[in-house]
Amino acid sequence: MMYDDTIAAIATPPGEGGIGIVRISGKDALLILERIFVPVRPGRWKPYRMRYGHVVDRTGATVDEALAVFMRGPHSFTAEDVAEISVHGGPLVIEQVLQQALAAGARAANPGEFTMRAFLNGRIDLTQAEATLDIITARTTAALALAEAQLGGWLSHELHRIRDLLMDPLAYCTALVDFPEDDVEPQNVEPPLAAAVQALDALVATAQQGIVYRQGARATLIGRPNAGKSSLLNALLRIDRAIVTPIPGTTRDTLEETASLGGVPVVLTDTAGIAESADPIERLGVERSRRAVALADVLLLVVDGLARPGDDDNEIVALTRSKRTILAVNKIDLIDSADAVQECVELLKCAYENLRGAPFDATVAVSALTGHGLDALGTTVARLFLGESSHADGRLVTNARHRDALARAADHARDALDSFRRGVSPDLLAVDLTAAINAVGEVTGEVVGDDLLHAIFSRFCIGK
Repeated sequence: MMYDDTIAAIATPPGEGGIGIVRISGKDALLILERIFVPVRPGRWKPYRMRYGHVVDRTGATVDEALAVFMRGPHSFTAEDVAEISVHGGPLVIEQVLQQALAAGARAANPGEFTMRAFLNGRIDLTQAEATLDIITARTTAALALAEAQLGGWLSHELHRIRDLLMDPLAYCTALVDFPEDDVEPQNVEPPLAAAVQALDALVATAQQGIVYRQGARATLIGRPNAGKSSLLNALLRIDRAIVTPIPGTTRDTLEETASLGGVPVVLTDTAGIAESADPIERLGVERSRRAVALADVLLLVVDGLARPGDDDNEIVALTRSKRTILAVNKIDLIDSADAVQECVELLKCAYENLRGAPFDATVAVSALTGHGLDALGTTVARLFLGESSHADGRLVTNARHRDALARAADHARDALDSFRRGVSPDLLAVDLTAAINAVGEVTGEVVGDDLLHAIFSRFCIGK
């Protein structure tokens, strides 16, 4: 599918920078480039060769000096003719160059329209298009690696293999239904159906980890005033983000920052110490702390390694009973020896578990001052989000839309397998097989509606 119009947009992020790029895609890309760009050395454009020159307006006045390249379709990102003009990275300059392209016949691109054209023109499938957005928005090296692997096509290849496993049984069932008078050679469709079900189940099983790597999770630090929550937040972030003083109650509001813990992007929320107060500002901070607890996927109960549980801890510990919680015993740098640290941690663990009425999901000894135990804490947080299963090859389903469609495909394929084993008629088998194939097609984009495409590509930035 080739579009009749030509689009243009700024392809670099907003703001000042060393360089800015205006991208043009469509059948008139070269014509528009020739109208607004004058090379220093005249001559015909050779694809994929950068040329130096000037962007000019309709009067021939120079807008900016620039470099430009022309890429002939289908050997371009959109599979159309594409031109890219690199100019100085000032917002006014880039906008003026874009306006020249629009005045020369281009249309302003919609969000994600370049990538949508790449998809609709068969350059990439829908899983790779979504991986493009994941690469742009990746917040950890693990998330980036997963997105790059998906862009490389591993999921597409696996889904095409599964589709082939389902197509042979469907063709056989269709032949039995459409040509009952012919002698259709009997075929055992159980092995390919069983293989398809196994492959689909395996993909769905990876989604828990994959979605966490892609979307991240939330962890909230709670505890008594002066337990060292803000210090621990700063230590995990490796920056002084929260104000820290020896005065109890320094933090009066919630504070959020994202850290990479075990490869997982985790939104860490520092909270005001939960304690009774007559100060209306402190009471408001405590209320916000409660809301942060409600939103958290995991709680970090931070306790002072030199303190012992008191009445103030009852309300705090009660908040952890409905949440996965890690007990973080802080300030162990103030304890004399390793044996004393171990003894202290065990005593506090028992004491706080008695208050909680249930074991903690994990207990970690840390020092926000020296950094001791921080890596172990990060790994423990990530393990709670990811579960115990490991997918070392990095082939994970990272998209909730993919997970839901593949789960439906697995259910339909399983129903077809069960029906075959029970001797159900081929026409009913064909219904489940068709539904399974369509569900797989929703992931790759072979079966997809305009509304879904709009919802997916509208999340992209303009120019991508």
